[in-house]
Amino acid sequence: MLSFLLPIIYAAFISLGLPDSVLGSAWPTIYPEFGVPVSYAGIVSAIISVGTVISSLLSARLISVLKTGGVTAISVAMTAAALYGFSICHNFWALCLWAVPYGLGAGSVDAALNNYVAIHYKSHHMSWLHCMWGVGATLGPYIMGHVLAQGLPWNMGYRMLSFFQMALVLALVIALPLWKAADDEREEGKEEEESAPDEPWKPRPLKEVIRIPGVKEIMVAFFCYCGLESTTGLWTGSYLTLHTGLSAEAAATFTSLAFLGITIGRALNGFLAFKFTDDQLIHLGETIIAIGTVMLLLPIHVENYQLIAIMLIGLGCAPVYPCIIHSTPAHFGKRESQEIIGVQMASAYVGTTVMPPLFGLIAQHISIRLWPAYLLGLLVLMFVMYEQVRRKTNHV
Repeated sequence: MLSFLLPIIYAAFISLGLPDSVLGSAWPTIYPEFGVPVSYAGIVSAIISVGTVISSLLSARLISVLKTGGVTAISVAMTAAALYGFSICHNFWALCLWAVPYGLGAGSVDAALNNYVAIHYKSHHMSWLHCMWGVGATLGPYIMGHVLAQGLPWNMGYRMLSFFQMALVLALVIALPLWKAADDEREEGKEEEESAPDEPWKPRPLKEVIRIPGVKEIMVAFFCYCGLESTTGLWTGSYLTLHTGLSAEAAATFTSLAFLGITIGRALNGFLAFKFTDDQLIHLGETIIAIGTVMLLLPIHVENYQLIAIMLIGLGCAPVYPCIIHSTPAHFGKRESQEIIGVQMASAYVGTTVMPPLFGLIAQHISIRLWPAYLLGLLVLMFVMYEQVRRKTNHV
């Protein structure tokens, strides 16, 4: 039964990525129309991020009531409604209002699906599913760019994305019996394997979850990784332009290659997962990121050299996120994983929100040349914290 759900889950991961990069590509058209400063994109992004953190923390409680299939269907429906709401906005504050259901929908489905895949599927599926997120994140701006190139308003781009999400909601509702059948099949398997059934699972207060050995460390590790990835995406172009003297066009191309490296790397990582464990792949990714950042620290300003370094950082990032998620049930147990993945996702969103602006302050008041050192610092802290997780959960 689980195999029948895979196409639905793959489509859901594409839908998760579709709107993620669209605001940035549409904003140059949106902000003059609304008569607001260009910096107001940060307000919309912050509202979405706060919503994702809240819903990630609530995901375990929601799943205990609605199950994974129900949470996924409702969350995607909220995202579809928010995207359609974006398409009918004619002022900035309406956009902010619709950002609320967008964020609330995105966080819970992300945590729910990641935990479901971590428990029920092999590591290669987790990598390929996150590769599908990359496909969605690439398609979203392409769709918006195509709409704008045709002379249509930006609203139409959001409307097209909302229609895709609505189609997915319909598929998810139709598939709800499959989710239930898979849950029933799993429960029957448990009864056959165990002489005494487990006590009914109940969500615990956040304070109790954080007290579990290794949870604080995995939260910091995930915070650092997502801060590293988002800071790479936001500041690669500015670093290459201001520090190495690259043209803005070439710098933009290099930035896209970093994300291409992540997407291709996750596709390749799915095949490597047949041979290596999650921990081995995480260490491989950390090593490749370290090589890329150290290359940037060296005083070599050759275009192809910079390209290789940026691509290495992207390739190194590829296995870390999916493998940390997939290893959570192995480190902490299946019964604990939903709550722990929820707090991991919340930490991830906080890292994504906080760390790029923090480097912006460093770049403004000290120097943008510190960007590779900043990435390396996040990498070192992530490595130390993840090793602590392995020690505390007896996975050394």
